[in-house]
Amino acid sequence: MDFNALGLRSTLLRGIEDLGFTTPTPIQTQAIPEALQGRDILACAATGSGKTAAFLLPILERIADEPRGTTRALVLAPTRELAMQIVAEFENLAKHTGMRGAAVYGGVGMAPQERALRQGVDVIVATPGRLLDHFQRGNAPLKGLEVLVLDEADRMLDMGFLPDIKRVLRHVPKPEQILFFSATMPPAIERLTKELLTDPFTVALQRKAQPAEGVKQTVYPVARSEKARLLIELIKREGMYDALVFTRTKHGANRLAKKLNKAGITAERIHGNRSQSQRTKALAGFKRGDFQVLVATDVASRGIDVEELGHVVNFDLPNVPEDYIHRVGRTGRAGETGDAFSFVTPECEEDIARIERAIGKKIPRVKVEGFDVSTTPEDPAEVRRDARAAQRSGRRGPRGRSGASSGGRSKGAAPKSKGGGTPKTQHKDDGQNDRPRRRRFGKRRG
Repeated sequence: MDFNALGLRSTLLRGIEDLGFTTPTPIQTQAIPEALQGRDILACAATGSGKTAAFLLPILERIADEPRGTTRALVLAPTRELAMQIVAEFENLAKHTGMRGAAVYGGVGMAPQERALRQGVDVIVATPGRLLDHFQRGNAPLKGLEVLVLDEADRMLDMGFLPDIKRVLRHVPKPEQILFFSATMPPAIERLTKELLTDPFTVALQRKAQPAEGVKQTVYPVARSEKARLLIELIKREGMYDALVFTRTKHGANRLAKKLNKAGITAERIHGNRSQSQRTKALAGFKRGDFQVLVATDVASRGIDVEELGHVVNFDLPNVPEDYIHRVGRTGRAGETGDAFSFVTPECEEDIARIERAIGKKIPRVKVEGFDVSTTPEDPAEVRRDARAAQRSGRRGPRGRSGASSGGRSKGAAPKSKGGGTPKTQHKDDGQNDRPRRRRFGKRRG
């Protein structure tokens, strides 16, 4: 099947053609025709399988002939990076249609977003917390809403956004159609689908998360104090010019980027303590090839889409196996191949064992000559910094902000403004833990 067989109008086919794609991916082949019939969709498929176009194309087809000036579709996404990526793909697909989209997310000024909401752009892509801020200010009526999309629903659950999603639903009219997309389907998400969806068409390409078939996974046993030196060795030995390296903490990302640059390897970092403009600039530079390495926390594990990204390195293993899947999913996208390296210290053997149980196979081990694999004394200063970072993280709530529920302000106490009053609630950026990406979909010509 090609895109011409999906029943899409010529202006959308021109947008697809401009992107150089002719053959839809399996999720697009299955979901788009049913969505065009107006059915609710429940889709569970691997990261990088083309989910974004699978929901954008039927939305664009549905609303193409309706009058402009009313927001007809709302897409909820967990992070600002993902919201930006979805809008970028919308603009590519819709450029011959005259339809407009806008992203609504934290970390930037609200005024441009308010204008987009009040003018009624055709499609709004929003993070839940920032959208609720606009609802509180009366900026987002969304009275003409027809289609609701929940993208990366499992990530929103991980980040504690399930209550926010339910609050958003109370502010909007009941959608005529709901498209529900998730890489995994944990029990809480499955319960939510039963509450929201009516007789959905199910695309279950993958209920249990797995890395893409084209990803070659390797474990490197190494002492903690040797990890930076091993990474530098592998970058030079493997000729890596496009490595996405994950650390567990923001401070660790800063330290590692500094060590790489000192070793003559161009590196930049992206994490929740960096401003939106800094994060956008770092990602754009990495995509252009200005940096060999982008060091990231899980701010990026489900959001960075760099075409033909060759290497992902788990410098620190993630806290849960599902995050490993999504980190590794940054490479080997849309049928391409890639390498995923994981550094495992002796104290992290149980962590890698949990990952292997989750993916159902043993990952090959490779020991590099000249690198100690036993436990070695750490730099006391780094140990203290990591301990302080962990302590601060432990005092924060489910979205990484301090509050009464996590041992911060006493229960029932209200924050005070400079004038002595209680300020309006302002949701912090949904992407603090966070993910722009332009997801590939379909196969390129040639």
